[in-house]
Amino acid sequence: MGVRVRDMLLGCVSAAAILAALLLLRPTLLHASDPTALAADGLTSWWIWPLVLFVLTFVMGILAALGGVGGGVLFVPIVSGFLPFHLDFVRGCGLLVALSGALAAGPGFLRMNLASLRLAMPLALIASTCAIVGAMIGLALPTNVVQTALGVAILAIVAIMMAARKSEFPDVPVADRLSSALRICRVYREASMGQTINWRIHRTVPGLLLFIVIGVMAGMFGLGAGWANVPVLNLVLGAPLKISVATSKFLLSITDTSAAWIYLNKGCVIPMMVVPSLVGIMLGSVIGVRILRVAKPVFIRWIVIALLLFSGAKAATQGLGLPFII
Repeated sequence: MGVRVRDMLLGCVSAAAILAALLLLRPTLLHASDPTALAADGLTSWWIWPLVLFVLTFVMGILAALGGVGGGVLFVPIVSGFLPFHLDFVRGCGLLVALSGALAAGPGFLRMNLASLRLAMPLALIASTCAIVGAMIGLALPTNVVQTALGVAILAIVAIMMAARKSEFPDVPVADRLSSALRICRVYREASMGQTINWRIHRTVPGLLLFIVIGVMAGMFGLGAGWANVPVLNLVLGAPLKISVATSKFLLSITDTSAAWIYLNKGCVIPMMVVPSLVGIMLGSVIGVRILRVAKPVFIRWIVIALLLFSGAKAATQGLGLPFII
């Protein structure tokens, strides 16, 4: 029975991936700059683009779950680079895609005593404020400037993903003064080891400064910020890896909400885009978690990196008005 379920899931993923590739590579579905091609092919029915978004986000949800990245990091560069939607609408939808995953996971992490409120709240205050500023900056700048900056940001994320290391339990001999004053320390039960872990953080001021940059980028590009939250929490501040991942999810639910209101207020959130995208990303995530038992995460991670590299280069060249291979 297990083999049959696995084969069925892998078959569904393969079919979805092939359909997504066809949708991306079909010229009439790809180029917003050629509306006559769309009209000539008769593909202007209202249901076409929600269907395209559903299929793409379904595949993105699978890859995001297997590759350990947030859906917003894949959604914004791929949809803005290869589908005929204005970047403002894509960023608004991308924030809600990232927010949906955070809202689904955050309460569970709090109940399991993994997400730390004392750690999250000072960072959330800074990141959410800066996300609002970032969203306002992104909406004020010309689209080609934001597109170019998005491409550069995605390429930087690829470099971080390739070079980043992770530490299960960073060595923090002594907590710094600021974290001690804020009482950012806790004890949690590590079930895999059967031990009680007493953790603390250090380098609090550099971490707070980095979250200013993270907040601005999250709001400006609509990427969410999970790709940056975890390395900063784990490698800079010294929080254990599980605490970092759980607290990052809780942070996203605050940061992305703040930025999403700016896009909603400016009319950049379209239900026809948001609904199929949220359904697709959540269904894909459920399938991805199941496939994770039989797939090789390292291989999937490199697929995610290749997709981000490709879409980042596409966004940068599109913003600069340079030719690209597609």
